[in-house]
Amino acid sequence: MTSSTATMCSLRCFIIWVKSLTIFCCISFSIGCPQHSDPSFNNSKDIIRSIFQTKASSAAMANIRMIDIAVNFTDGMFKGIYNGKQYHVGDIQAVLKRAWSAGVERIIVTGGSLEESKEALAIAETDARLFCTVGVHPTRCKEFEDSGDPEKHLQDLLTLVKEGKEKGKVVAIGECGLDYDRLHFCPSDTQKKYFEKQFELAYTMKLPMFLHMRAAAQDFCDILQRNKDRFVTGGVAHSFTGSAEDRDKLLSFSNVFIGVNGCSLKTAENLEVVKGIPVERMMIETDSPYCDIKNTHAGIRYVRSSWPSKKKEKHDQECLVKGRNEPCLVRQVLEVVAGAKGIADIDQLGNTLYHNTCRVFFPHDLDSAAEALLASGREAL
Repeated sequence: MTSSTATMCSLRCFIIWVKSLTIFCCISFSIGCPQHSDPSFNNSKDIIRSIFQTKASSAAMANIRMIDIAVNFTDGMFKGIYNGKQYHVGDIQAVLKRAWSAGVERIIVTGGSLEESKEALAIAETDARLFCTVGVHPTRCKEFEDSGDPEKHLQDLLTLVKEGKEKGKVVAIGECGLDYDRLHFCPSDTQKKYFEKQFELAYTMKLPMFLHMRAAAQDFCDILQRNKDRFVTGGVAHSFTGSAEDRDKLLSFSNVFIGVNGCSLKTAENLEVVKGIPVERMMIETDSPYCDIKNTHAGIRYVRSSWPSKKKEKHDQECLVKGRNEPCLVRQVLEVVAGAKGIADIDQLGNTLYHNTCRVFFPHDLDSAAEALLASGREAL
């Protein structure tokens, strides 16, 4: 055998050994090995680097306190149903396990109709760390009139809010507001009428509001202004996707916070708008199972954490379902906000956003020092 042949054989053996080691590492650390659809993420060095980065980020998660303010656990996807077809068993408990492990301390389950709000309350009662909202989404406001007695429908909502608040589970009225992107579901006049009606619930029960605003900033803010005396506990305009002008209109109300999720981080323009939201006026959310951060989004470059995922047809309780967002991924929203705003101390950012959320939804649990800082009007970062 010539020396060159021997060298080639040695090189082949070394390559085989490296590939074997890579496979072994991926199996050994499969819980922490993320699944990437990025075609550039295919060589051994990337895989091994990702394993150790993910392990490191998993360890760091324990230091960050997070609250996901918007999870649609009443959605069929968490029951394993996609487009009307059953693909797997319901897996909320597995989803929650991942969320708690990621550093999520509380989750607010959103209600979008009377019946959905009843279900949200029932889900919230299954875990001390779950809470919910009660209200009617703008695209579903026709249910007031379809009920045959709009005032009774409002009273039924009030009864549910009272029940849930007594149990310590209902923390806001909503999801309510205006959505002019989807007028085919409900006309604007009906939306505006029953958006205003739901301020009665907030005022009567002394609860904040969980707000929805899509392509309706002027009418939305006009209604907030008209009802400012009934909007004393404030609220959050969640899943914000508006312009810088829309952002500034919301920020003109001192008791309105802005909720950010994957839909808020799609484009470079979105990131610029988010950069202009003061951290002491921001909250984070997933709005899962929707609004995940996709590989095509401008914010993806700031994402550092990941979880293994599989298609719904190959459902595995230990993995995320591809294309379905879930609460553990609120960590990614935090990472993108930190990256876009140039904030190096992600722990401090997480704590500030956590205290913002407590300030509105869990005021009895708000750390007194953080409250003093927020009340002073100074940024925590």
